[in-house]
Amino acid sequence: MSDEAPRRPFALVIIAAIYLFSLLLAVSNYGHPFPFMGRFCQGGAGERLVFGDSIICLYLFLGILKRQRLTVWLLIGYNLLDICNACVNLALIPVGAYAQLAGTPIPEAELRFSTIGAALLLILLSVYVFGNRRHFNNSSPYLF
Repeated sequence: MSDEAPRRPFALVIIAAIYLFSLLLAVSNYGHPFPFMGRFCQGGAGERLVFGDSIICLYLFLGILKRQRLTVWLLIGYNLLDICNACVNLALIPVGAYAQLAGTPIPEAELRFSTIGAALLLILLSVYVFGNRRHFNNSSPYLF
């Protein structure tokens, strides 16, 4: 009998790396306007949204590492909220507002393409997470 712990499946390593990157992106947005459901949230509201997003990403990352079963459904829900937010922002926020924040012109076609591409990637990621849900075998609702 071996004393080694079972190895973490490679599927979980990939998912954890993606959400660690998402956490780093969320933290790096602190202090900048945050586009949420069709408007830019600035100041205290924007900082609270970024903080909340960062905490959620941290929870998802730790839940993946702990193989928490609840995390599968939270990941899928978070991805769906992110897709809805991107689509609402694309429909309601003019391209000029993004260009003004970036300080450079942004072609509308490129903004639409990148937003739709990111939404498709999130859908594929959700399908990948759902397909690998058997690896999430920790039924405890607590991370620690």
